[in-house]
Amino acid sequence: MALPRRAHLESLLRARKLDRTLTTALPAPEPHDDYAVAPTGITALDAHLDGGFPRGQLSELVGRRSSGRASVLLQAMAAATARGELVALVDALDMLDVESASAAGVDLDALLWIRGHVVINPGFCRDLNQRALEQAIRAFALVLQAGNFGLVVFDAGEAPPDALRRLPFTSWLRLQRMVEGTQTACLLVGSEGMARSSAGLTLRVTQQIEHGGRRFGARLFEGLDLDARVIRARARKDGDVCVSLSTAAI
Repeated sequence: MALPRRAHLESLLRARKLDRTLTTALPAPEPHDDYAVAPTGITALDAHLDGGFPRGQLSELVGRRSSGRASVLLQAMAAATARGELVALVDALDMLDVESASAAGVDLDALLWIRGHVVINPGFCRDLNQRALEQAIRAFALVLQAGNFGLVVFDAGEAPPDALRRLPFTSWLRLQRMVEGTQTACLLVGSEGMARSSAGLTLRVTQQIEHGGRRFGARLFEGLDLDARVIRARARKDGDVCVSLSTAAI
């Protein structure tokens, strides 16, 4: 009896266009189709992302401070502007280093930078952070509604984790519905996961343990050696994969 009931439930979900919540495996996107994926510009990483971050989906870039998270983000933004796409960055804590972004190859003329004001150490005024994050989410939603962006990023990498956890999960579901069916790659950046899209992915970056993940040479600091783990809400045959990367100093 269980199988007919499940089939009936799945058919009802599909009829209401809610089948993206099912746990069935999804086919891999065409890796050379720029309309399906947004390449990061990091060849080794894109090979394991099936070409890049999926468009029309909510994905995540997760890692602690100094994990290489910012380097991967800037490279993805640079790759998008190099393709002639517009990029929007909702910078919840106003942390973007413009000189580093320019040095990474980001075309600043193609970047919409929305600056937030979350307080890292709010003391007893935690409501300040809650209101600031809610305003950042609203700005993020407005950008998605505007359309015409190839990559839209919500960067809350240094935001207090407890403030992020207090955000209603329905906020992420609403954002997912906004971006679904569009050509926009939507990326949430944080120290830990915020939302899991059924068809998006989570890219978790960590420094390699050996030598602390840092490389030193004639230029003193040459970059980071890091591991990137690709986690998918709907597992395919290959499952989760891990790839080693190296970043250049900026």
